[in-house]
Amino acid sequence: MNNIWLIIKREYLSRVMKKSFLIMTFLAPLVFVGVFVLIGYLSSRGGESKTIEILDESELFIDTFKSDSTSDEIYRHVNISLDSAKNRVSAKVVDGLVYIPKMDNLDSAAGVTIYAPGNPSIKLTTFVERRIERKIEDIKLERSGLNQDVIASLEADISISTINLTGSGEEKQSSSKAATIVGYISAFMIYMFVFIYGAQCMRGVIEEKTSRIVEVILSSTKSFHLMMGKVIGIASVGLTQFAMWIILSMLLGTIGLSVAGFSSMQEMKQAQATSGSDMVEVLAALESINTTMTVFAFIFFFLGGYLLYGALFAAVGSAVDSDADAQQFMFPITLPLIASIASLGVVLVEPNGSFAFWMSMVPITSPVVMMMRVPFGVPVWELLLSMSLLVGGFIFTIWLASRIYRVGILMHGTKVNYKTLAKWFFQKN
Repeated sequence: MNNIWLIIKREYLSRVMKKSFLIMTFLAPLVFVGVFVLIGYLSSRGGESKTIEILDESELFIDTFKSDSTSDEIYRHVNISLDSAKNRVSAKVVDGLVYIPKMDNLDSAAGVTIYAPGNPSIKLTTFVERRIERKIEDIKLERSGLNQDVIASLEADISISTINLTGSGEEKQSSSKAATIVGYISAFMIYMFVFIYGAQCMRGVIEEKTSRIVEVILSSTKSFHLMMGKVIGIASVGLTQFAMWIILSMLLGTIGLSVAGFSSMQEMKQAQATSGSDMVEVLAALESINTTMTVFAFIFFFLGGYLLYGALFAAVGSAVDSDADAQQFMFPITLPLIASIASLGVVLVEPNGSFAFWMSMVPITSPVVMMMRVPFGVPVWELLLSMSLLVGGFIFTIWLASRIYRVGILMHGTKVNYKTLAKWFFQKN
């Protein structure tokens, strides 16, 4: 065990002290927060103001297009010929023209055209279509004799809450939208981390093998200890980076609240509720997620998934002499990961269905699929069973990989295929 600890320490310190690790650890949260701040700033600032002229020959939409503070377009009605209006667009005197011909039949509203120097934006096209549609609907309702206030009173805005009935009583379920977002992000992060740190483990083994350093190390320790130390050491690096991201994100979030004039998230939520902002619904949805369970599950399945796949990556690294040679063995290993990330759409349709259940029990797919299910609420016995099977899968893959690693790490210049790997696996000590 002392040798394993020394190898873990060496692998950990050699990576966390690299400039690339420090830069990514501190830069990633800043970039992540900065992107959202920039998007929010640009959204609030708006785009460049544009002047759109309205030529309404039907005279039905005089009051339909009006400029307001929330729009980047300035709408101006004109009473000139169509050719003159088009010439103003061609000369770039104005940024666009909405032409509405006389309408004998409101059912089709044919002939409405938008003229612009280039292709008009989807935002402008959609805005014009909806305003005209709404005005035509109002005109039809007025002509039919129906009262607009009565029609408006018939509209309903329903928000359905879900309650989970269990033996211990009623439990309010999390928001489906929030659970979907958190589940997708968590599952994709595990998928990405397993690939990144698994590849680091494989490249580390290849470098030591090709430089012949491993021969010196194996003179004082067992090959199994070397493999375990490398796999666990790199897992510790990933866990450290993830913990630092959480701490830095919380710190940046606190600073952001202070800059915005709030002392806590609850105070911001109350302010948003007072102002009637839609943000209060977003905050309430996020609060409905069991954060403690989600973070705990993420850490466990990240470590379990990496340790399971990291051992296999290490075995591949020991069998080859370069990254190019490793490609033929990478696809079978990564195929379950790819299948699990591709199946998230099916899992989302029925998070507690049979397909989702079995995909979250099989160790090679459970790290990704279970993280998709956790925000929706998973029975404790299913979560514990999945974790137990993942631990068992890790132990099995460690044993499987060690059988190949002990032979392959000292082999040089050997053309390796699956038959060779099978021979190494069954080879006696």
